[in-house]
Amino acid sequence: MLQKLHAEEKVIVGGDMRADSPGHSAKFGSYTMMDLKNNKVVDLQLVQSNEVGGSYHMELEGLKRSLELLKERGVTLDCIVTDRHLQIQKFLRESSITQFFDVWHIEKGWVKSIRNHIYWTAATSTTGPERVAKWTSILNHVQDIHSHDNPLFPKCLHPLRIAQYQWMAAGTPAFHKLETILSTKRILKAVAKLSPHHQTSSLESFHAVILRFAPKNVVFPFLGMLCRLYLAALHYNENAERAQATTSTGKPLYKLQFPKARKGECRAKPVKTDPTFRYVANLMDLIFDQVFVDPAPFTQELLKIPIPEDLCSQYERPDREEVISGYATRFNLAAV
Repeated sequence: MLQKLHAEEKVIVGGDMRADSPGHSAKFGSYTMMDLKNNKVVDLQLVQSNEVGGSYHMELEGLKRSLELLKERGVTLDCIVTDRHLQIQKFLRESSITQFFDVWHIEKGWVKSIRNHIYWTAATSTTGPERVAKWTSILNHVQDIHSHDNPLFPKCLHPLRIAQYQWMAAGTPAFHKLETILSTKRILKAVAKLSPHHQTSSLESFHAVILRFAPKNVVFPFLGMLCRLYLAALHYNENAERAQATTSTGKPLYKLQFPKARKGECRAKPVKTDPTFRYVANLMDLIFDQVFVDPAPFTQELLKIPIPEDLCSQYERPDREEVISGYATRFNLAAV
C-alpha cells in the first residue's frame, strides 16, 4: 500500500483517532491514516495514555508517528483532512503541512438550511477567502439581500424567488444572535480551511468496523488491541469498494433510516453487497505454510514491537492482606 502511495506525486490523506473507551479517560488511542482518494487504510498507530502523559495527547502522538512513517517511505503529501483538534492544528501549521477540516465536524448541530450552505461553500470554492465570502453571504441572504459587498462573491447564484418567505430583519435579537454565532473569529478561520474535496466520513466508517473486532466494553492488552486493529484494517480495505446491491429486477437497493441526530428525518441509505473474507484465508495459509514451519522470524518481529508498561505499573503495589483488612462498604461501616 505504501509503495503505491510512493509512486504517486501527491497524496491526500485523512487522519483521526479512536479512543478505546467513552469519555476522557481512555487507555488506548488508535490513530488511523487513510488514503482518501482510494479509500484505503495506510497506517495504524496505537498509543497508550501513559506514553504521552494523558489521553488528551494521544491523538497528536499518533499523528506524528504516522507522518514520520509516511516520510520514511517517501510518500509526498498534498494535504491532510482532520477534525479541529487544537494540538493537531498547531503541529501541522508549524510543520508547513496543508490542513483542511472535515465539514461534518463544523456543521453538526445546525439547522438543515445552514448545513446545506456550508457544504455548498466548501464544494464550490477554491480558496479560503472565497469560502469565507460565500459563508458570510448567508447573513445578507436571510434578510432577502442577495447582492454583497465582497468582490469574491458579489451576489447569490440562486434564481430570483417569487414565493414569500419570512425574512429576518437587521437589529432584531434573532438576527444579532445568528450573526454572532456565524461570524466569530474561530468559525471564520475554520470555514477558510474547509475541505473542498474529500471528507473523513470513510474514517468514521472504519471506526465502526473496529467496534466489531475490538468492542469498547471489553478490555484488551496492548498487543491484543494492536492485532485486532490490524484485522479491522484488513477487513475494511478488502471491502471498502463494495458495489451497491440490486433487487431481482436490477434496481439499486436502498434501506430507510431515521438517524437520531436528524430528529425524525427519514433518509435513504444504499445497501452494499455482502462483505468478503479473503484475508482470513490468506492469514490461515500464512500460518500453516510459514509460521508453523519456521516461527523464529515471526517471533523476532513480534518482539520488536515496543509494548508500554501497564498503567498500574506507576503505582507501588501495597501488601495484599493490608488492603483486604481495610475493606469496607457503606453498609458495613458500623461493624468495622
